[in-house]
Parts: sequence; structure tokens; C-alpha cells
Amino acid sequence: MKLLAGVDVGTRVTKAVLIDEQGRVVARANLPTGHDLAGAARKVVDRALATLPGGAAVSYVASTGFGRYQVPFRDVQITEITCHARGAVALAPGTRSVLDIGAMNARAIRVDERGRVRAFRMNDKCASGAGRFLERVAKGLEMDLEDIGPLSLRATAPQSISSICAVLAESEVINLVTQGHGVEDILAGTHESIAGRIAALLRQVGVEQEIALTGGVTKNVGMVRALESRLGQAVVVHADAEYAGALGAALLALRRVTMLAAKGAQELRPQSPVSQLREKSAQ
Repeated sequence: MKLLAGVDVGTRVTKAVLIDEQGRVVARANLPTGHDLAGAARKVVDRALATLPGGAAVSYVASTGFGRYQVPFRDVQITEITCHARGAVALAPGTRSVLDIGAMNARAIRVDERGRVRAFRMNDKCASGAGRFLERVAKGLEMDLEDIGPLSLRATAPQSISSICAVLAESEVINLVTQGHGVEDILAGTHESIAGRIAALLRQVGVEQEIALTGGVTKNVGMVRALESRLGQAVVVHADAEYAGALGAALLALRRVTMLAAKGAQELRPQSPVSQLREKSAQ
């Protein structure tokens, strides 16, 4: 079985999605990126392949994400914005606005019905509005990252976080703790602060229904709730939303392979006598 792979090398997690020649997802995998980007890319593809019967092989690889240029076995590299747009629409066909929140960046993307990018904006402030911001806050509170979302939902008096820098936000959180504020209120304020900045990005490109959330932050229920509150509407979070970038890369790889095959077939097709005469006349 010939497969195509999309590999999303993020700053925190590397994901791989394998699809067949009909565009159906047959395997997926993820693992921490670490310091060896090329190694993480290779390992995650091998991990996905290991879930399939013997004989399966990857024939074409598209890389995306922060480390997309560090994938030595790639056939093509594609920007995160393009891949998340395509992947989001594949997961939720009604998507017209995409919010991609990763470890270092947040992006707002407006797309058409085919997942093509119409407009986009990115945050430009020291990991503001991104997963790294939440990681620093969790560290300051001596909590596991996966616990902060559910706890934030128990807040009764959210405390605003004014810092836009992840490092300074950690210090601000510690100050709030020393002032006696509850952890759940600090976390809720953190989520609301990030949601406000991300909502502003989306409004710059134009809010269109439906809004889909992609990236690792999709696992954070507190972040999803804060975004919905700030936007005043529901946000679509697909079960595979964290794989949107890798899925988009795989689907774009399939489109590229299909186009190259069609071009090759056209060039190899025998010319008719009429075509040959036209070509001679042109000369």
C-alpha cells in the first residue's frame, strides 16, 4: 500500500498523518519534538507506520511546522498557515475561520470552502496568545499543563494578566499568588487574556462561520471556553484538531502528486496528426 505523509514538526510536539491515494487517513502518531528535529520527524512517521500491516510504505512526504526545513526525507515543505487551513476544512467542512494556537504562535486564518487561505494574521509578541504562555503560567503555579484548563473553569473572580510576554507573565502570576488570589481565578484570567488577543487577530481578518480551533491548545477546555466567551459563539474542536497541520500537509501532498502525474501523462500522450501539423506550422 502506497501512502503519503504529512509531518508537522512543532516546537513542542511533532505529528504525522498518513493517508492513502484516495485521501483517507490510515494512521497518525505524535511524540515530543525535543532537540533533534530530524530524528523526531523520522520517528513519528515510523511510529505511524508501525500501526499498519506489513507492506505499507510512504512514497511522498510533505513537511510543515516550525521545523519543516529540518526533515531531510521530505519531498516538499509547506507553510503552517496553508496546512492548517486545508486540514481544518478537511476535519470540519463548514469551517471558514481557523484559529491555530501552537506553542509559540497564534494564527487567525480566513478560508474558502476548499481550505484555501483568503487572509491571515499572526501574533508578533514574545509567544503572547500561544501555548508557551500557558506553559510558563503552569510552571509558576507548579502545576501540570494538562490540569490548568479544567481548574480554570471553577473560577469565581478571574484575575487579569496584563503581561504579553510569557516570561513576565510567570512573574505576574507569582505576585498574584502572594496577594492571596485563588489559583483557579488566576488561571481563568490567564485564559481570558490570551483569548482576548486571539479574538483581536481573528477580527482583523474578518470573522466568518464556522470557527475551528486547531493546534495543541485544543486539548485545553479552559482555553476553548474563554475563546467562545470572547467571540460570543461556539468554536468547533474536532477530535483530531491537533493533527490539522499534518493532515493538511498530507492532503496537499496528494494534490501535488496527482497534478504531477497528470502533467506527466499529458507530456507522454502521443500527439494526433492534426496536433503534429499545428506544431510544424508554428515552427
